[in-house]
Amino acid sequence: MSETIGVYEIEDRSFPPPPDFAAQANTNDRSLYEEAEADYEAFWARQARELVTWSKDFHTTLEWELPFAKWFVGGELNITANCLDRHVEAGRGDKVAYHWEGEPGDTVTITYAELLTEVCKFANVLKAQGLGKGDRVAIYMPMILELPIAMLACARIGVAHSVIFGGFSADAIVDRCDDAEARLIITADAGYRRGAPSPLKATVDTALASGAPTVEKVIVANRCDLELDMVDGRDLWWHELMADAAEHCPAEPMDSEQLLYILYTSGTTAKPKGIMHTTGGYLTQVAFSHKYVFDIKPETDIYWCAADIGWVTGHSYIVYGPLANGVTSVMYEGTPDTPSQDRLWDIAERYGVTQLYTAPTAIRMFMKWGAQEPAKHDLSTLRVLGTVGEPINPEAWMWYHEHIGGNGRPIVDTWWQTETGGHMISPLPGVTTTKPGSACHAIPGVFAELVDDNGNVVTNGGGYLTITRPWPAMLRGIWGDDERYRETYWSTFEGRYFAGDGAKLDDDGYLWLLGRVDDVMNISGHRISTTEVESALVDHASVAEAAVVGATDDVTGQAIVGYVILRGGNEPSQELGDEIREHVGVKLGKIARPKTVIIVPDLPKTRSGKIMRRLLRDVADGRELGDTTTLADPGVVTEIADRAATDDEA
Repeated sequence: MSETIGVYEIEDRSFPPPPDFAAQANTNDRSLYEEAEADYEAFWARQARELVTWSKDFHTTLEWELPFAKWFVGGELNITANCLDRHVEAGRGDKVAYHWEGEPGDTVTITYAELLTEVCKFANVLKAQGLGKGDRVAIYMPMILELPIAMLACARIGVAHSVIFGGFSADAIVDRCDDAEARLIITADAGYRRGAPSPLKATVDTALASGAPTVEKVIVANRCDLELDMVDGRDLWWHELMADAAEHCPAEPMDSEQLLYILYTSGTTAKPKGIMHTTGGYLTQVAFSHKYVFDIKPETDIYWCAADIGWVTGHSYIVYGPLANGVTSVMYEGTPDTPSQDRLWDIAERYGVTQLYTAPTAIRMFMKWGAQEPAKHDLSTLRVLGTVGEPINPEAWMWYHEHIGGNGRPIVDTWWQTETGGHMISPLPGVTTTKPGSACHAIPGVFAELVDDNGNVVTNGGGYLTITRPWPAMLRGIWGDDERYRETYWSTFEGRYFAGDGAKLDDDGYLWLLGRVDDVMNISGHRISTTEVESALVDHASVAEAAVVGATDDVTGQAIVGYVILRGGNEPSQELGDEIREHVGVKLGKIARPKTVIIVPDLPKTRSGKIMRRLLRDVADGRELGDTTTLADPGVVTEIADRAATDDEA
């Protein structure tokens, strides 16, 4: 990556922390960075003792035998005691843990004391099913309160949970349950999505008819009152089990390295990787990063991570981090356009949300819908805006800054992964002068470097993003496959963690994430990031969202193909496509100008909002389309292929 990524346009705009914000921020100087740089083990030990309650103190901060780490060795704790019991015992049991809102408009407010009771009851349900420390359970649920309750109940008794995103197929359930040898699946009849029930139990039935022989029982929450086929002796109703469950269940002390959860992520092979996270180090880093990255004030804040718990963002920043810090969170079941395109802003106004954490894909969607939607609502309670999931292009950053943040709220653009467990690179809102599109710097206690193809450190320009020291929330391996763990993350650059992302370091030492290395195109020997071309496309006044892929080209090796969605009020035409194409050439130079710009009605996205660029590459190369079952709208790929064919004929 080191030889040429020269077309990336570095921002010259910068935004220091607003003085009134910095004055009250949890940190507003360099002291945390300086402490971590002086002795990072001592730094993390202090965070662990100040942010986490231990039933037995640890004697060793870190044992590191590359690539295997143990943090806070000898320590014992229970993560749910940290998330629930200690707040109740301190007299804060009446504090709201979650304001939950269903897509149809039904609402539930649950306090920390009430949540503790529900967690204890469901932990007793699990114990009555013969589950205990070391067992694995799969959870396949919509965004309802039973989901965090189930996770916390597992953690209370040492059962490792494996949450499967509710949009995944029966095959995905089989793969994950087989790999983890899950003994039980917790699901729901369905969840609401765009005004109608989206079935879940039926998908579980399909999965269990074809595989997952280790699954003994299925517990079903009734969300949508669907008529279900309940298998006698296997399927059990959540509400019936809870009716008879005792309300007290002791929080069992766990070793700091007790397996907390397995979360599966895609790899370069067909088999998903079971990423393992343990207890003490994970909780320390998510509590620390949640507190300082979002400047959390538990007494007054109403925090909202608008992600799905089926992904790591929801694990760390809807469940464990916010509850550990005793903050009130908002949790929403449905989509942001149901019943109207201002649903998120309506929720934010009604609950007085102070922090909003969402994805660049969502922000670009909001741009497409228009600034008039948030303008309908009073968003003055917002203090911090966050982004997660992919690099954010500067235009989306500025739209977020202006139309949601009123030109005065800090934006924290966070880089991290399923594997890292928590934030790794992000501004601290009371400290960092931000640049639109840059994740800025590694957080205190995390050490990142860019290297070139030969592993040499890059101090300016493009390179591969590596982590040079272990961190508390790091994955402890791939479930059942130590060699794959070593090969996947630690073999490319000796002694360094590398998970496949490229980045650029500017003259001021700011990091600019360029996306996955396999999303870096090689055009006539020049390496060009899809992210930078997408940013240039979205910079055109008529473009709401864009995706770029490298298509096979006999002359240049790869040719850039851009797919764009227009903003409202613009009509697709060949002339507009050519104008957008030329705009990229002006922004980035002719080498980065797409060979083709295809105007499309939508992009192929998973239900979590991730763009499936693999399918766009298939369309660009004229290949047969692969699996489309995880898409929110599988039919959109056919529309894109038809549009691409029409453009080719033209």
